[in-house]
Amino acid sequence: MAEPVVRIPDAKVALSTASVYPESTATAFEIAARLGYDGVEVMVWTDPVSQDVEALRRLSDYHGVPVLAVHAPCLLITQRVWSTDPWVKLQRARAAAEKLGASTVVVHPPFRWQRQYARDFVTGIWRMADETDVRFAVENMYPWRYRDREMLAYAPDWDVTKYDYRHFTVDLSHTATARTDAMAMIGRMGDRLGHVHLADGNGSAKDEHLVPGRGTQPCAELLTGLAGSGFDGHVVIEVNTRRAMSAAEREADLAEALAFARLHLASPSTSPSSSPAPSSPAPSASPSAAPSSAKRSGPSSARSSRTGSRGMRPS
Repeated sequence: MAEPVVRIPDAKVALSTASVYPESTATAFEIAARLGYDGVEVMVWTDPVSQDVEALRRLSDYHGVPVLAVHAPCLLITQRVWSTDPWVKLQRARAAAEKLGASTVVVHPPFRWQRQYARDFVTGIWRMADETDVRFAVENMYPWRYRDREMLAYAPDWDVTKYDYRHFTVDLSHTATARTDAMAMIGRMGDRLGHVHLADGNGSAKDEHLVPGRGTQPCAELLTGLAGSGFDGHVVIEVNTRRAMSAAEREADLAEALAFARLHLASPSTSPSSSPAPSSPAPSASPSAAPSSAKRSGPSSARSSRTGSRGMRPS
């Protein structure tokens, strides 16, 4: 019988620059290089360096850390970053990704009060995806809660699987806050799951972004499934280190998160001369995994089926 070996997955593990907050974008590149991350995801926010493509290129070159993804400025605190027009923000995010060699732009669904943007969002994302090889991966969100009240803050919906997008980002801190079944959502995303924000949560009304393994979300199960399915997107560590008492404590948390991701992404296999080892459970790889009731506000469902699988390959 052949000795088992560990297959190195195609998926790269990146550090979100948001994970070092309140430290700077520049600090994130430095930590990513020191800890051995495969790259970074740049959260475009109020830090001027995060908005400056040339500054980001210099940081990437200096530290030898590629920019793998750009997170468009979709947060409440970034309403005026790069423009007050949300479509301009996405155009600039795409341009930044193209110039930096990043394969993915992460985007949140609109806030409900962005009515025109929300009305056109599904078709607009399809249109922008057709204009570039960069993936626009729409991220699942959650209802806002205060005491016993719940407010639906996002439109068309915080559950992005209800609509027809070419690519999705799944965030496991957001599934915890939404109190939804993360693996069921991943199953609905199917092979249109193109990007992962790896974090944990306990179901608090707050978006916790805990180090994976410290909450209740199926972080290990997700990663093991991705390894078995041949997932070739990026896994991004997006955790909250705000309460770290020192730089060393922050770095220890980020090292732990990276080790967790590497451990569970490495899938056991056997040598080619032997029978293949049983694969771990994986999310469905069929575009039909999206719910049949998904609203086709964008281009035709026929085109969605035709391009969904192709779009999962990195440019």
